[in-house]
Amino acid sequence: MLVALVDTLKQLRYQIAHLEDDTLATEYPELDNFIHQVGLTVAESRKDLTFLYQFLYVYGRKSEATFNRFRNELERFCLWAWLIAEKSVFDLKRDDIEAYVDFMVEPDSAWLSNSVQWRYKDEQGIRRLNTNWRPFINRENIASQQTLAAMFTALNVFYKFAILEEKTFANFVPVVKKNSPYLVVQSQIKIPDTLSDIQWEYVFGVTRDLCEQQPDLERNLFTLACLKGLYLRISELSERPQWSPVMSHFWQDNDGFWFLRIMGKGNKLRDVTLSEDFITYLKRYRLYRGLPALPRVDEAEPLVHKIRGKGGMTVRQIRRLVQQSFDLAKQSLLDDGFKDDAEQLEAATAHWLRHTGATHDAQTRPLKHLSEDLGHAKIATTDQIYIQTNIKERAKSGIKRKI
Repeated sequence: MLVALVDTLKQLRYQIAHLEDDTLATEYPELDNFIHQVGLTVAESRKDLTFLYQFLYVYGRKSEATFNRFRNELERFCLWAWLIAEKSVFDLKRDDIEAYVDFMVEPDSAWLSNSVQWRYKDEQGIRRLNTNWRPFINRENIASQQTLAAMFTALNVFYKFAILEEKTFANFVPVVKKNSPYLVVQSQIKIPDTLSDIQWEYVFGVTRDLCEQQPDLERNLFTLACLKGLYLRISELSERPQWSPVMSHFWQDNDGFWFLRIMGKGNKLRDVTLSEDFITYLKRYRLYRGLPALPRVDEAEPLVHKIRGKGGMTVRQIRRLVQQSFDLAKQSLLDDGFKDDAEQLEAATAHWLRHTGATHDAQTRPLKHLSEDLGHAKIATTDQIYIQTNIKERAKSGIKRKI
């Protein structure tokens, strides 16, 4: 039976303590029994698990999203090493890593689930395993380029960390990645996913029009304005362990310009400029919440509030708000005869709003200003994604050539 090795980020410190004290059976009986059985063939499996927990604890402190990403990748890697290769992860050689990549491309059917499953559930102080959990989700293309890239990144970071901790002295991942037959070298033009003008008009307009009948949609409207108008990532708008976005993060300088202080990737703070149009929707949202039109410097109200309960919203909750507006727009597009736009909107995610805002504004704003508001470390990143100067120049120089 396949057993999930890692619970939630919140539970991780308890799992670490149980392994150290040899009391895992008291709270995780199925996991303890599994590790005992695996230990009969792979003697170092318990030490592997201890190191995996150590790694996830260190990297999980950055963000829960980082923890989840590395947990999923490394958990199935460890399971493969123990159950199929029958080796410690630190005894694997180059050919073993290559075999694992082959397995990633075509996993055993017993390792697949048709849906996302929870791992453990609390039952009278015991964390009970969900026997329906599997390491992989059954999709048409399990090993997409994005999935493979995420896998190589996780393994590479894991082994680099292990070398620093003097757990191993070899990292075969870079050479396996370099010679992998499954990775496609990207050299084609890549345009960011964005909403078309009509799609954005419906997403924002339909939500705004329905606010009179459903006042709580004001929260959706403000969220859309933040993601598109301020180029925010959903994580930057959400409640996180190390950062709680509140209204006092809006501030005004001596010249009357407004900014929003954001914690972005890598826990880097930046101040995003506010447009006059955005301030209109900020005032509208605050008045709906019974607050003064503009924020005060000491205001602890969450940026995006919960209807029930206190505090700000999580990534998942904010994503639901965006999806609700997408669904309303999709139905309205269908009703008005825009079938293609409605169907294309089904593929859209909240992150498309950041791309939509930046792509639109790239035509009128200085590149440096746009880059700083986006939170890009390098201006070349903004140019490559949204401006694509070289591509446009190449197209211009090539359009008149003769056959």
